[in-house]
Parts: sequence; C-alpha cells; structure tokens
Amino acid sequence: MIEHHVRVHPSADRLPREEQLAWKLAAVATGTGEPDADSAAMAVNRVIDNASVAVASLLRRPVAVARAQATAHRAAAPGASVFGSRTRVSPEWAAWANGTAVRELDFHDTYLAADYSHPGDNIPPLLAVAQHTGRTGADLLRGAIAAYEIHVALVKGICLHEHRVDHVAHLAAATAGGLGALLRLPTETVYQAVQQAVHTTTATRQSRKGEISSWKAYAPAFAGKAAIEAVDRAMRGETSPSPIYEGEDGFLAWMLNGPESHYTVRLPEPGEPRRAILDTYTKEHSAEYQAQAIIDLARRLREKTGPLDEVRSIVLHTSHHTHHVIGSGANDPQKYDPAASRETLDHSAPYIFAVALEDGAWHHERSYAPERAARPRTVALWQKIITVEDPSWTRRYHDPDPDRRAFGGRAVITLADGSVIEDELAVADAHPAGARPFDRPAYAGKFRALTEGVLAPAAQDAFLDAAAHLAHLSADDLGGLFPAVDTDAVAAYDAQLPKGLF
Repeated sequence: MIEHHVRVHPSADRLPREEQLAWKLAAVATGTGEPDADSAAMAVNRVIDNASVAVASLLRRPVAVARAQATAHRAAAPGASVFGSRTRVSPEWAAWANGTAVRELDFHDTYLAADYSHPGDNIPPLLAVAQHTGRTGADLLRGAIAAYEIHVALVKGICLHEHRVDHVAHLAAATAGGLGALLRLPTETVYQAVQQAVHTTTATRQSRKGEISSWKAYAPAFAGKAAIEAVDRAMRGETSPSPIYEGEDGFLAWMLNGPESHYTVRLPEPGEPRRAILDTYTKEHSAEYQAQAIIDLARRLREKTGPLDEVRSIVLHTSHHTHHVIGSGANDPQKYDPAASRETLDHSAPYIFAVALEDGAWHHERSYAPERAARPRTVALWQKIITVEDPSWTRRYHDPDPDRRAFGGRAVITLADGSVIEDELAVADAHPAGARPFDRPAYAGKFRALTEGVLAPAAQDAFLDAAAHLAHLSADDLGGLFPAVDTDAVAAYDAQLPKGLF
C-alpha cells in the first residue's frame, strides 16, 4: 500500500492533477484487473445480501415512491431493471430505485473506521450501468471490487461525521471509480467523474439526526444516481471542479478541517490485489451496525437478568461513535420516543437493547412495529437505559488491527435489590471475528428468510444460482440478479400512493 498525504493547496500552486487525490482514486479504478477468488466470492455474497433486503422492502413506502419515480423514466432498449417491476428504465433511475430498496431496511453491509459506510450501496448503480451498456458479470465484479477498494480507503483516511458531513460523499467517489473500472474508462475520464460526484453529493448529517426521515434510505441512492450522471458527463468530455479535495475553496478547506487539513489515504500499489472488500462485513440484524453486538449481548444477558421489571438501571459502556450516534450522547429526545419513526428507532441503542432483552430476538419488521415500540413495559425499561462513552472502547473501535477492533460494549444492569449483572461483547456474532462469521450458506439463509412468502422456492433457487455464477454471466443473463417477484402485487401497492410530477 502507498500512503498519499492530502492537504489544502492555494490555487497559485497549480497542483498537478497526478498529485491530486481524485486522480489517485481514479488510477486505482482504472488499474483494477480481474479480482482474486476471495474478493470475487465476497462480492457475490454482497450481491446476494443486497437482493435479500431489496426484496424484503418492496412494499415499503419510500421504496415504492422511488420505484414509481424510476418507472416514469422508461428507457429505449436495453435500459436497466428495477426490483419489483417489469419496466426497464434509464440506468440512473434504476440506481435510484434499487439503491433505495437496498438501503431502506438498514440491513446490508458496513465498514466502520474513521468514518462510516455501507459499501454495498455501490452495487445498484454498477449493476444498472452494466445492464444498460451490455457488460458481463465479470465486468460487474471488477467494478464492484474497485468501488469497495476506493470506499474503504476513504473511510479509513478521512472522517466526515466530525464535521457533520454525510458519509455518502465517500460513496459517490467510490461509485464513480467503480463505474470507471466496469467500463474500462481512461483515468482522465474517471478523475473528472470522481470530482463531479463528490462536488454534487456533499450534504449535512441532519439526515441521520433528530427525527430521522426516509431520506436516510434515499441518500445513497441519490449518490449513486449522481455518480452515473457524473460519469456520463465526463465521458462526453466535460470537466469538473478541480482540485475537489485539495483546492483552497474545496472539500477539505471548507467542509472538513479547514486550510490546515491534512489526511493520509492508503491506496494499493499498481498491480497490488484489490482486497478491501474482505475487510467489510454484513448485518445479521436490521439495525445500525453499532447495534449488532448490542443485540447479541442483550440476547445473551436475557438468560441472566430474571424478571425485567426488577431492573433499576442499565448503562451501556461503549465507544464515542456508538454513544454519540445511536446512544444517549446524541442528545436526541426522539431516541426515547415511542412514536418515533422506524428510521429513528434503528438509530436508538436504548430502544434496541430494551427490545432485544425482552424478546431474545430481532426482526426487521416486528421489532419496529408501532405497537411494539409503544408497549408500556418496553417503554418503562427503555427509559432506564443510557449509554456512556468509555475511552477503552473508543480505542478498541479505532484499533488499526482489524482482529482487535471492537464495535460493541459492556452492559451494567443494576437490579432493584442492588445486585449487578455485567457482560460485554466486542463484535457481533456475525462479524468476521465473531462467534458465527457469515459465510455463503449464511448469506443464502438470510436471502431465503427475508424473501419467504414473497418469492417461490424455485425463484429463490434461480436467483441464488445466477448469483453464484456471476463471474460467468453474459450481459443478457444479468437480469437473473433480479428475483422474480409478483409484480402485479407490487403494482397494486404502488397504485395506492399519491402521485407526483413524473
């Protein structure tokens, strides 16, 4: 790996483009060859994972709205497919609809380092463009591996959230790079597309603060759509704000650490295998990633606590990120509100711990149902739970050794008689370093569980077979990555929605 030092430069410096971060990211994309077996296998896992959560979310309102907007933009052949529809649409709109479907349940892959990310969000725009341009499954794999490589590097090197910048800015750069690798574009073209994508997708983190709205699902889909449009413009010879990262009025200078900004981004050397995807991990539970270990810990503690009405207080000792993003350190009263939105509840560690402690399980729909959140005994327990930042857990969260990195915490439960029950869990059971790391059978099991009752067993089998042979799929075969759902039932649901402009 090569360390690239990124800082602000005055316009008078005329920083050569080859020294700019956007160019170096583009070079990673255009230098990506065919993936090694491990990276390719993991990419297949993530295609399965994305389809699992997309199909499970088809009859949710934000997904239906995005689908309705997309299907109003029919494309001349070939176009791109949309989950839940027979209509082929323009690829940027397919990315919009499918990206929203993948993101809605907050239930696909994650990578946490200096910043946050869901690198699986790169796959919908890549798949849309692959279909529209007649690329193969091998091309799609190459693009996905490149996108993950860029995404992970940026998330490791540049923190956005401390400046309240939403993490999709890194996603847009990664998707533009992945599209460049997919299409085998020149480095110059990808360089311009990366800059345009970053420039147009920088937004605040209010989408993940307070009363969290459906935009949380739309934000990565918007980034994917913008990246496709940026690549289209760059392919036509258009240029972009430059240097987008290092410029004196650029991203670092005004969105991040200011004129004194200095970041280090580690990127692979030419010819070095692109294996960053292997550092990422998926979710077993439909909740913010920092809550994964908390759910598993609550399930374990349930056997020790006895009657929960005897609980006096619960304190979760955890990292800075967990405390301030999904814990009581966020200072969001909505995180304790039984009437809060699903998007808010899946970012509330106190709510999640309470329900997991009571139920000993977690479900992507039942655990968030309004009647579940409003259950009086749950509300009473929920109000007794707080989080606190523990510096030791913060250090473990940022440990450079992935085998020691921890995203969990320690629970201290005090009962009415003064006795204390304690336990801790460093990583979720499904994490690569956890008790039950996710493997291909686990991904397939998640797919079958989430699509049960929506897909016939034969349709489940057909999709899993297509995904398993992704590297060998022709352009015409990519449609097999869209499971055969009952599109008439989906259309009936969509027909009930209010109409918009399109």
